[in-house]
Amino acid sequence: MVTVLIMILFPFVCAALIPLLYRRLRRVAHLGWFVLSVPIILFLLLARYIPQIAEGKVFIHTYEWIPSFDINFTTYLDGLSMIFALLITGVGSLVILYSIFYLSTKESLHHFYCYLLLFMGAMLGVVFSDNLMVLYTFWELTSVSSFLLIAFWHHRKASRAGARKAMTITVFGGLAMLAGFLMLYVSAGTFSIREIVANVEVIRDHTLFIPALLLILMGAFTKSAQFPFHIWLPDAMEAPTPVSAYLHSATMVKAGIYIVARFSPVFGGEAIWFWLVSGVGLVTLFWGSFNAVRQTDLKALLAYSTVSQLGLIMSLFGLGSVGHYFGYAESSILYTQASFAALFHLINHSTFKGALFMMVGIVDHEVGTRDVRRLGGLMALMPVTFTIAVIGGFSMAGLPPFNGFLSKEMFFTAVLAIRDVEAFSIADMGLLFPILAWVASIFTFVYSMILIGRTFFGKLKPDKIDKKPHEAPVGMLISPIVLCLFVVGIFFFPNVLGHYILEPAMASIYPTFPSASELTPHIHAWHGFNAELLMTFGVVIVGVILFKTFDKWKPLYRVFSQKYAFNTYYNRMIEFGENSSITLTKRYMTGNLTHYFVYIYVFFVALIAGYFIWSEAFAFNFAQDSAVESYELILVFVMMFAAVWMLFAKGRVTAMLLNGVLGYSIAFFFVIFRAPDLALTQLVVESVTTALFLLSFKYLPDVMPEIARKRVKWSNAVLSIFVGATVTLVGLAVVHYDKFKPVSLYFNDAYELAGGSNIVNTILGDFRAFDTMLEVVVLLIAGLGVYTLTKLKPRKEEADHENQ
Repeated sequence: MVTVLIMILFPFVCAALIPLLYRRLRRVAHLGWFVLSVPIILFLLLARYIPQIAEGKVFIHTYEWIPSFDINFTTYLDGLSMIFALLITGVGSLVILYSIFYLSTKESLHHFYCYLLLFMGAMLGVVFSDNLMVLYTFWELTSVSSFLLIAFWHHRKASRAGARKAMTITVFGGLAMLAGFLMLYVSAGTFSIREIVANVEVIRDHTLFIPALLLILMGAFTKSAQFPFHIWLPDAMEAPTPVSAYLHSATMVKAGIYIVARFSPVFGGEAIWFWLVSGVGLVTLFWGSFNAVRQTDLKALLAYSTVSQLGLIMSLFGLGSVGHYFGYAESSILYTQASFAALFHLINHSTFKGALFMMVGIVDHEVGTRDVRRLGGLMALMPVTFTIAVIGGFSMAGLPPFNGFLSKEMFFTAVLAIRDVEAFSIADMGLLFPILAWVASIFTFVYSMILIGRTFFGKLKPDKIDKKPHEAPVGMLISPIVLCLFVVGIFFFPNVLGHYILEPAMASIYPTFPSASELTPHIHAWHGFNAELLMTFGVVIVGVILFKTFDKWKPLYRVFSQKYAFNTYYNRMIEFGENSSITLTKRYMTGNLTHYFVYIYVFFVALIAGYFIWSEAFAFNFAQDSAVESYELILVFVMMFAAVWMLFAKGRVTAMLLNGVLGYSIAFFFVIFRAPDLALTQLVVESVTTALFLLSFKYLPDVMPEIARKRVKWSNAVLSIFVGATVTLVGLAVVHYDKFKPVSLYFNDAYELAGGSNIVNTILGDFRAFDTMLEVVVLLIAGLGVYTLTKLKPRKEEADHENQ
């Protein structure tokens, strides 16, 4: 379907137009109003296909990109990609609307919205791509664009550091995932995810199957801030609040979740996949919720809560992978419902967490601080913001009547059901699943109450805040209110979402199961008095006690010394890498040109000559060589004489003339070997370069005699001999090597292969076209740089305005 391809490219095109239209648009209205139309249009386009996707239809379109390498731009719209695309465009619309009122017009808005649209297009590319290489391209583009967004306030040291950490960890994971994708290609013989899923039984026995699984999970875990890679997410909170609400609650951090869900049909049913996905998810859930309680910055609290909630979703997909092990059976439906709960909570989390991020942004914007130690008593002064906090916070805590309660109950059902699974040795450790889930849910309740209670209840502290608190403008409240309406609406009408959105996504995760409707449970707010409800009662009771007595048990966190924190180890690793690289660089970057040549030539001789000796490629057979004529010997001796004399020349002009002798002698050899076009090119180039060098060096002072010890001179002489001998022997070996057909035989068919009668021109223009294209690209980039420096300067009136 071409529409999906257009939806991916549309944000990129609009992002490219922003720098060109910014100066005109800002005089008419806020730039955000024009950018807002992009996600709204995309959301409406996607909404048109919801009924068809709900009926089980899938839309595929292939644009041939590099077919010779099986890399095609294939877009794939199914139930799973529909969920993420709706979140990307829907939440993106609300975030842009929120940013219009949040960001000052004095900010660099054209940069902000350009980066935001780049990220939106990259995320759509990730969820719509069927080709692994195309998916990886968009995957890394999300890292680059998120780096730019996190570092938007680049004048802040913390913003730059947070952006670097996020990019370092996510790009590292992305490279690991790329290796996994390549292993999958070797195993399956295709880059198409659909074809890999269809042939999964063939590739399960391949030796690269498990390594590919581990590397792909590495990419998913780093992007979705799973333990122990979660450390980048709290530091990324230095980004503007609209960025946090978009990237770190609804989109970027969900990319790893998408990868796990998309590849569940491939790796689901493997014990290592189950234990890693569910185990890492549960540990992340607990560790994130435990650390969220100790935070005093509201955005830091939400950051760790996001880590925790992402762990919950990840663990559910791990539990749901058991359904692939058993296959389609009535008994396995119980386990597939864990994946349904994961998809359900994925949407719920995006709604309540997006609203909470915006709420915190409002508090920071109107009060001037996010520190809970300085806040309190805002309920009467900011009633609408308080209502948003209650709805979002109670939903995050898993309380009714909010959507988080429904998916949290399904989470409890999944961890209780997994105890009875007779596979993967779960029975030995099955009890840990509900225990960890319950304890983490208690801490989730506690930090939700801290978010609400410490901010809005208690007494106002006017001496500790920078501004007089007041309610935010209506425009800033619209977006979180809309998200809160979804939080409440989904609770009362969950099965509308279940039928039209979640059911087709389940069909994507379990493509071998005959009916997705059987995998989609009917969602009830009331299931009677059961174990799940008792666990919820326990969460509330214990959570209230811990919240009320927080000051008494807070010293417990001192046991976890920052000396052993993951951030400390990360900083030590970065510091060690920087110090090691500086030490190594100082050793070889001496400022002496001779040393650099020595490094290059030693490496050259060791690599080339060493490989030829090791592979026994030095093979010579002079029997069939043609006779050497006397004039050829004369040219050789002339070149030898010029080369040796050049070493002892005392003036630059003399050295350049001798260098010209070498160049012209090579041209004569081209004539002798019947290559007149090469000879003509060599003569022209040699004449021009010799004339230019002579003109340049004529006015320079004479060459100063180099003072060097005899040992250095002899070592340089020996190295020069080795380099010359290596080049000579390699040339002779190539001529006499008969184990492979010469490449020239292929180029002899240049006319038939490329339609060119001149072999040299054909090699340059066709066979070597990719290299030539890159050379042209380098020239283009250099030209654009020169044009930018000379032409795109601020106008005089703009410069005067900025100085004022």
